Order: sequence, then structure tokens, then C-alpha cells
Amino acid sequence: MKMIISAGGTGGHIYPALAIVKKFQEKDPNFEVLYIGTHNRMENDIVPRENIHYEAIEIYGLSKNILKDIRNVRLLYKAYQKCLKIMTDFKPDIVVGVGGYVTMPVIMAAKKLKIKCVIHEQNMIPGKTNKFLSKGVDAVFTSFEESNKYFAKEVNCIYTGHPCVDNVKNLKSASKESLGLDKNKKLLLITSGSQGSSGLNTKLIEFLKLTKDANYEVLVVTGKNNYESFTKDNHFPKNVHLIPYLDNMAGFFKNCDLVIARSGAGTVVELLTSRTPSILVPSPNVANNHQYYNALELDNKKLAIMIEEKDLESQSLINKVKNLMNSSAEYKEIKNNLNNYQIVKASDNIYEKIKEIISKC
Repeated sequence: MKMIISAGGTGGHIYPALAIVKKFQEKDPNFEVLYIGTHNRMENDIVPRENIHYEAIEIYGLSKNILKDIRNVRLLYKAYQKCLKIMTDFKPDIVVGVGGYVTMPVIMAAKKLKIKCVIHEQNMIPGKTNKFLSKGVDAVFTSFEESNKYFAKEVNCIYTGHPCVDNVKNLKSASKESLGLDKNKKLLLITSGSQGSSGLNTKLIEFLKLTKDANYEVLVVTGKNNYESFTKDNHFPKNVHLIPYLDNMAGFFKNCDLVIARSGAGTVVELLTSRTPSILVPSPNVANNHQYYNALELDNKKLAIMIEEKDLESQSLINKVKNLMNSSAEYKEIKNNLNNYQIVKASDNIYEKIKEIISKC
């Protein structure tokens, strides 16, 4: 079987795509894959390191600058033409789009050549690219069952789950002692993503100083770009530990009592799969405000607590954290709901559905 897969821009798109590829490699010894991504973003470095055949196209998202957008539309057409040639030469059985504007010319080319194609939506609310591309594809796979209602009725939506679930389930719990933490104390982990968020970090500075009398430890993952500015001129209590980056974040989720985090799809999946209670602070600076809707869904189902960044205030946050870390009724309810949350075998589901779609040729 031969697949072309495309995803780009952020790890939230790239790693689910790689999880799909890994599942097909495990199941099919004759599997061949070609990955189409951008020439200048994360996937351009990450994917080739996985020994996956990679083709780069030059493409940019639309902006509010008319002159730039004229150029970007021309590049989109050029990328589309290149995708047509790649597909004509490679002759894939299926084309898979896993998010990001790079998938636009890829899926459009597949439709033009009448090649079977599917897309996967990671977030609760579909992105503009996926909503546009959904009409005419053979199926739309969704991470959350509730997402299906946001696509047009004629779209073949299939709830499969998020493909990175398998990676998290197989991870071992990370050791607190490896970071100099006390294994006998409760742990609050704070993260705003691999690059960090200066806005969120700034709001948390006063909160961290208020934890000086807490009976728990705090591990703050500042993000590589924010570590220096976060630590400079700030003096935190001894129970607060700061690091720029944590390689095995999901492994630490399994060994901490509470997490304060953004609500990107990848983080949400890791928290649900590791059954870790959390306070989610959606980023206000993402397309379609999708982090807000991811967090809102979990908050509505009592699987997490959502606090919008504009409402984040030190004293109320320290009171909320203290309440949760002392195993309040609210904490116990969230933990119980997480333990009862059904985790589906997403990669297996996607594999089976794609095989079924191909067999109908």
C-alpha cells in the first residue's frame, strides 16, 4: 500500500501524522509513504529524521496584507501543480491530510486526480482549512465525537479518536527524582507548550510566589524562549523548580497531581489519556479560538477546569489550586470522571477505516 500524508506548522499536526504512519508501518510490511510538508517549518526538520521520504513545497497562510496574499495565492497554485506531479509519479492509494494550510494543495490535487483522500481533525472545532477541504473527501476522521456536528451534513464524519493516544498509553510514568523533586510530595506541573508563552508566564509569577507555604512542589516548564526572561530578577520559593523544556511531558503528567496548561489538542489528549486533573488556560492567540473550545468541552464534562487568561488572577488561582491539591470534592469528581473516560484505539481505528476506504476502489 502507498500513502501520501501531509501535515504542517506545529507539532499538534505533525505528531498525529507520524503516529498514523507508524501504525501503518507496524501493520503492513509493504507500506510505502511520502510526506508533503512546508519548506521552512517544523516538519521540514522532524520528518526526514524519521527516515520518511519528504517532499517540501513553498506555501504560506493567508494574511491581511493584500500584496503578500497575492504572492501567497500564486505560491498555492504552484504548490498545487507540484503536488499533481508528485502524485502522478508516486501513484498513492490514499492521500491523508492531518492539518495545517500545507494540506490545502495536497488534498486539492488528490481530488483533481480522483485519488481516495481523507483528513483528520484534532481539535474540537474544525479549522478553516479542514472545513473547506471536507467537502468531497472520502472521510473526515475526528478526535472528539462532538466535532462531527461542525461539518456539513453531507460530509462522511467518523469519530476515530486522536492518533497520539497510543503513544501516551505506552509511555512509562516519569520519575520525579530525575528532576530533583521529592517523590513523597504532591506535584503541580505548569506548562504552556514547548516554546512557552510570555503572556501566561507573566501572569503566573505572582502566583508562584504565593506558593511559599504550600505542602506541594511546583515544576514550571517555561519554554525554551522564555526561560531566561522568566528567571531573571524573580526570586521564587524553594518548592518552585523551573526548567526550560521537558522532553517526556506526558510521562510526567502520569506522575503529578495537577497540571496547569494550555489546551491544544495534543495536550488535551495527553491529559485525558494519563487521567490527570488539570486547569486549562486556552491561548487567546490561536486560529478559530480552538483552544477555548477544547477546554470548554472538558470543563462542561467535569474532566478539567477552564480559566480564561483574561480571568487569571493570582489570589483566586492559589485558592483554587490549594483546594484541588487537598483532594477536595471537586478534585475527586474530576479524577473519577477521568478514570471513567473511554480512550479509543485511534491509530487502529484510522488504519481499519483507511483500509476499508481503499478496498472500495
